[in-house]
Amino acid sequence: MNKFIMANDSDIMSGIVTDVYFEKTIKYLKQLSKNPYVTMEVTTQSSAYDYINFTGLNDVITLLESHNVNVQAIPEGTVIRPRDRYGVPVPFLRISGKYLDFAELETPLLGFLCQASGISSYSSLIKKTLGDIPFISFGIRRMHPAISAMIDRSSYIGGAAGVSGIFSSETLGIEPSGTMPHALSLILGDHEAWKAQYENSNFRVFLIDTYMDEKFAALKAAEEFPDIDFIRLDTPSSRRGNFPNLIREIRWELDIRGHKNIKIMVSGGIKLEDIPELIHAGVKSFGIGTSISSAKPVDFGMDIVNIDGNDITKRGKFSGIKNVYRCRECNEVIVSYSNEVPVCTCGGRMENLLILYLDDGKTKKVEDIKTIRKRSLEEIDKIMEL
Repeated sequence: MNKFIMANDSDIMSGIVTDVYFEKTIKYLKQLSKNPYVTMEVTTQSSAYDYINFTGLNDVITLLESHNVNVQAIPEGTVIRPRDRYGVPVPFLRISGKYLDFAELETPLLGFLCQASGISSYSSLIKKTLGDIPFISFGIRRMHPAISAMIDRSSYIGGAAGVSGIFSSETLGIEPSGTMPHALSLILGDHEAWKAQYENSNFRVFLIDTYMDEKFAALKAAEEFPDIDFIRLDTPSSRRGNFPNLIREIRWELDIRGHKNIKIMVSGGIKLEDIPELIHAGVKSFGIGTSISSAKPVDFGMDIVNIDGNDITKRGKFSGIKNVYRCRECNEVIVSYSNEVPVCTCGGRMENLLILYLDDGKTKKVEDIKTIRKRSLEEIDKIMEL
């Protein structure tokens, strides 16, 4: 019996975390001794994102290991439009096998991909907007703790420079990032809290808006600790007024007193649409939480496209087993039912993005998070348009 209202690993792997109609379907097919060999594809008909940063595949591989299926997929961290140049939906993942061998896993499989890809895609939009300006994922406190590592992993793949979660960092093998909470200033007072942060951290960021006006607190921090790295504003919305103008005022007052070395970081309810003006006002780092962790999921669906060698699917979908080709030169994407590599209109060479990850349930390929994030950052910079 679980102590918390959540599924554990065995619940997910066993297939009980699924929709009831799959359980009924399995029952009916077994009664009729029907178990065809099918190919199913994961696509999205509509998406909140012009570009999807495909994420969550690692959990899908773990879910399907030891099941007698073949899995081909676009690598994690690939940034791609949900439809090709002709408007055909891109299959992000393909599963082939006896239907009853994996039917009950459709629900958790889609859950792994939809939410993770939504978080990473939103993070990628932030990364593209910020360029070299770093942001830290602060969003786990707004979501169920059981998925904190998934949230931080997805945001990190999507472009976050760091994540705040200790468990996430241990799971991902990266150092956790954080500054100081208001609680430290409330308990110790600003000066003692700043002193503790100064003496115990290599990266010195002072939270300045617990008690005082932001401008005067910033000046006080700069005068007492002139070699700090950042001041951080987490000003509540009820007291922000025109937040960019407040940033400009603080930047001016620090600069005129010779504290140009001290940069400004902001957090607290920051959304994608807020970022350009805050950058213009002088912000050099961001802590972004709820807007990342609550990012709209990618609306992936999984559909049969072939049964026992016959191309067939439901209305509104495209039947047949497909490949996803992308041009190395211009990044144009073409979805094709042919194994013949097409020629791009630009004359560039195209390659099939679908890679074999599981062969009869045996893992053929595993990538670590550094490889995935490297791919993601390269593609965000090269492929995404704002």
